[in-house]
Amino acid sequence: MKQVFFGARLFNGTDFIDDHALITDGATIIGIVPSAERPHGLIEHDLGGGILSPGFIDAQINGGGGVLLNETPSVKGISQILEAHRQWGTTHALPTLITDANDVLIETLAAGKMASGFVPGYLGLHIEGPFIDSIRAGAHPQQHIRIMTDADIERLEQGQSGVLMVTLAPNKVSKKLIQRLVKAGIIVSLGHSEATDSEAFNAIDAGASAVTHLYNAMSPLSHRSPGLVGATLADTRVITGLIADGHHVSPTAIRVALAAKGPAGIALVSDAMPPAAGGPDTFALQGRTATRHGTKLTLPDGTLAGSAITLLDALHYLVGNLKVELKVALQMATSTPAKMLRIDQKYGHLAKGYSSSLVHLTDDLRVSSIWIDGLSYH
Repeated sequence: MKQVFFGARLFNGTDFIDDHALITDGATIIGIVPSAERPHGLIEHDLGGGILSPGFIDAQINGGGGVLLNETPSVKGISQILEAHRQWGTTHALPTLITDANDVLIETLAAGKMASGFVPGYLGLHIEGPFIDSIRAGAHPQQHIRIMTDADIERLEQGQSGVLMVTLAPNKVSKKLIQRLVKAGIIVSLGHSEATDSEAFNAIDAGASAVTHLYNAMSPLSHRSPGLVGATLADTRVITGLIADGHHVSPTAIRVALAAKGPAGIALVSDAMPPAAGGPDTFALQGRTATRHGTKLTLPDGTLAGSAITLLDALHYLVGNLKVELKVALQMATSTPAKMLRIDQKYGHLAKGYSSSLVHLTDDLRVSSIWIDGLSYH
């Protein structure tokens, strides 16, 4: 089924293209041509202004619409989370399991395998912990944090379903084990760690290629002890996730990160919990009550407990509050996360041969329509 989309600015993953039309055939983009030269006789979508962009890609999405993956580690839970975020422009994501009991991890990996190729927008899983540093646990439950073993790696290797990202602390997992994960095709992300910059660089040398929610739950940057933040900002080999919600990272710190790494080195992540994407104000997080205060989520002791945002909210925050250029913010929600997840040959760009997974934004950056692999979902 061939379709032609016109009447909107095209964002191709890095820049805008004006006065052009996008042509798709089923799940694939087959061309971009000047609007005046667009073919006729196809299914036409006159978008009437706004921006047509690749769908947003979220590499860290714990929950949404009232559902938490840890509490619902099933195909149904995965589907509900992705469906909740889809209406806000996120066409693809990694449902994320935070540190939990081993049986929950096993159940989640099994659910991920069943969801692969079945749930629209499902890319794979992000396993955030339990192989982290208890000093930088954040909202992760201390009782489940542990050292990675060979058996854990075997379980992760066998549990792969599409993309598999694992967040670990580089000061708690050996270089040898990191190399083994990387060899298996698992994306190693560094986070929840008191690591020194040297420990972080050793992990990057071993093949770690990502960093989990920059600045949060990690050793900070100082001029004599750069820590994991310093290593992340200095090393072009890693792409870092960033939570832009006005609570996790200050405006100045976001500007520092952009100055150091640029939009090609920073992927927006929501770190969303059940209140995001239309969920309730409170939820149970492994026996503790987390509450939304405005756009901020906290545990009773004040610890941040993930976020209540979608990637669209992050886009609004960057453009509206920080005055970040729109194409920069869009890149951080599309082509950069695609590169971080190693799916940038199929997703994150508008170009021939890429997936026809699209979001149409109005001029004031509201979601108008969504397509995943050519099928309309909004």
